[in-house]
Amino acid sequence: MTIRVLLADDQALLRATFRILIDSCPDLEVVGEAADGREAVDLVRVHRPDVVLMDIRMPGTDGLTATAVICADEDLSDTRVLILTTFEIDEYVAQALRAGASGFLGKDVTADALLDGIRTVAAGDSLLSPTATRTLITRFLTAPAPGTPLTAPEQLATLTSREREVMSLAAEGLSNDEIAEKLYVSPLTVRTHIHRAMTKLGARDRAQLVVMAYQSGLVQVVPPE
Repeated sequence: MTIRVLLADDQALLRATFRILIDSCPDLEVVGEAADGREAVDLVRVHRPDVVLMDIRMPGTDGLTATAVICADEDLSDTRVLILTTFEIDEYVAQALRAGASGFLGKDVTADALLDGIRTVAAGDSLLSPTATRTLITRFLTAPAPGTPLTAPEQLATLTSREREVMSLAAEGLSNDEIAEKLYVSPLTVRTHIHRAMTKLGARDRAQLVVMAYQSGLVQVVPPE
């Protein structure tokens, strides 16, 4: 099955480069290009891509605003947003995840890592670059912006003890393979627990599940050094 990708970046040359790279893969296809966030939202509603490769800083409507609009639209629930930007700082990462993004990569990422990232996000998993993973959660996700709904601890009551355990390990940044090794189960079993937890909590994807783990207190904040 071909993964359909929409590009959103104000630099035409960069979009052209991404298009050539993505279209060179038999399992990936670029279905549209947007030069700003507003155009990205409009094109997502037309093309219904599997993944939007979204820049943050664009003229007019920025990528974070566009991400929030896309992720809040129930009709677009099958579309995932992968943030790709030069500005790989904690606050942007946290805002992107709060907005509903499924992944975040810096523009210095390798071509192979970018393509793998698109596939990862399209599969419903979250993706954070090594630079972004740890400090963003401890500094920002537990202090959400005003008006952001929190995940109450009692909402986790619907989860089994194993689902809570797997959710907490995922929130600590462990991959499915690492969780499987730690719990002496198969990666497929881990993936099943992750998806059951997402379904029970109404999480859009793994990234949102991580946010819920910290907001509910399932995983405690470790102060940054």
